[in-house]
Amino acid sequence: MRDRILAVYDTLRPSERRLADYVARHGASVIRLSMPELAERAGVSQPTIARFCAALGYDGFREFKLQFAQNVGGGTPFVHQDVSAEDRPADIAGKVFDRTLSTLMSVRNALSADQIEHGIRLLADARRIEFYGCGNSGIVALDLQHKFFRLGIPTTAYSDPHVFNMSAALLRPGDVAVLVSNSGRTWDILAAATLARGSGAGVLALTHSGSPLAALADVCVFSDVEEDSEVYTPMTSRICHLVLGDVLATGVALERADSVAPGLQRAKAHLRERRIASAEPSMPPRDTRPKRSASAARRSKGSA
Repeated sequence: MRDRILAVYDTLRPSERRLADYVARHGASVIRLSMPELAERAGVSQPTIARFCAALGYDGFREFKLQFAQNVGGGTPFVHQDVSAEDRPADIAGKVFDRTLSTLMSVRNALSADQIEHGIRLLADARRIEFYGCGNSGIVALDLQHKFFRLGIPTTAYSDPHVFNMSAALLRPGDVAVLVSNSGRTWDILAAATLARGSGAGVLALTHSGSPLAALADVCVFSDVEEDSEVYTPMTSRICHLVLGDVLATGVALERADSVAPGLQRAKAHLRERRIASAEPSMPPRDTRPKRSASAARRSKGSA
């Protein structure tokens, strides 16, 4: 919740910033307040609270409090220690795993059920789905496409900005473009979102709340992960986007169960035919002929 508020803080109105400051100072006590009580204590109006919740990606004050309660009451604490040159391999493994787990818990606790529902419905109704991402996000886009093509939906993934911008311009109503960007500030991705919308296609974004990409998308699934991508290769944001892709793909598979199940069964049957039947790897046959002693071998060689 702290990261999400920080992400949109600069875009808030002065009254909304005053409310954000109050929430940051008082933490869990906000959960016990009604909207009128919070408005009075923070010195803001109730419409300001509603706008603040909407800026964070929530449908209302009730959903905001629910997510805030989960964020405060559960999850793994963030690990703020970074890997250093003096760390042993075991230390490195522990820090990387702990940071990834804590980030996943944070994103899960802040996830909006409405965002997921709207995203699943948009993708389930799509005639065609295209996945776009630059750099590290391009790898995520390719992974998402690999999940969705098995559902019988025409799909493709592009990581080349020239290609996915041309493709976005050629989309039609009924198509959906899924854009992956942790920062939501990459020019090529923003251009693709604009072109896709101009073509009449739907736009779903896996991105940071309050980002320019979020403002362009029809549906957003937020993953507010703070990473210094100027210095470090994105790690935890990539994992979170992959997991969110699993969530969306699973939801679409359930939504289209009647049409998806037969195709998945055929694909699984084909894969089984391409695997070794036994759990044990097959080994070349052993030579069971009796071995001759070294002296017998020398005699045989001499007689020859």
